[in-house]
Amino acid sequence: MPESADGALPLGHAAALGLLHGPAELLPISSSGHVELIPWLAGWPYARLDPELRKSFEVALHAGTAAALLVALRDEVAEAAVGLDARRVGLILGSLLPPAAAALLLERRIEREATSPGAIALGLLAGSAAMVAAEAIPSHAKPRRARAEAGLADGLALGLAQACALWPGVSRNGATLVAARLRGFGREDANVLSRHVALPVIAGATALKGYRLARRGVPAPLATAFGVGTAAAFASTLGSVRLVRTADRGHSLLPYAAYRTALAGLAIRRLRQNRRR
Repeated sequence: MPESADGALPLGHAAALGLLHGPAELLPISSSGHVELIPWLAGWPYARLDPELRKSFEVALHAGTAAALLVALRDEVAEAAVGLDARRVGLILGSLLPPAAAALLLERRIEREATSPGAIALGLLAGSAAMVAAEAIPSHAKPRRARAEAGLADGLALGLAQACALWPGVSRNGATLVAARLRGFGREDANVLSRHVALPVIAGATALKGYRLARRGVPAPLATAFGVGTAAAFASTLGSVRLVRTADRGHSLLPYAAYRTALAGLAIRRLRQNRRR
């Protein structure tokens, strides 16, 4: 099968990336960083596809993940909708505005300049440093706040975090968890807030990019692979929701920071090896 010239994407690789996308989106490790780095490290032809095709495939994976999240977290979504008031509207709007503005102004530039392995490694390291900083603050120095108190100012902080996560490797989940912790919310409440502000952004971005993808069309050789990847992302997200529940129990961010640092180190090592050849 041709590797990249005709836009080939083996079905097994598409399925593997879809299966990876679910847990990587739910955990603070960066789904976009993994979808770009893992094929590159493994030498898969996906890493040599046209950047626009890779971006389109990521849209398909996000569509599967977003649909699964709406199904798996339907109780939380319904609860949030029923209890919608001015405070929650402020929280959601505040969390939406910064990433929407950043995407409008910087998305194309980020796609051109920040999707290389080196740039993703930098994003992984930056996110890890932020996690370590959040965990380093003594618990007595952080006022314990309940998520029911979150309002516009908290939404803006979470929105700025989501804007930073446009850089692959940073992680939307990780950035919002750090922002919520720094705003004084406990680990469990930070996890719930992270999900609540992420869902509208994921759904909105997927809808917009999906519309663009529909207008542009999917190349015939890739149509089946896109479908397989979307289905795998849907299934892996549903199967990984327990990870979300486990994270809600108050686990530290440090293990995730260590994993992200190790992955970044692996990418940097590979880059150095390539330069020596």
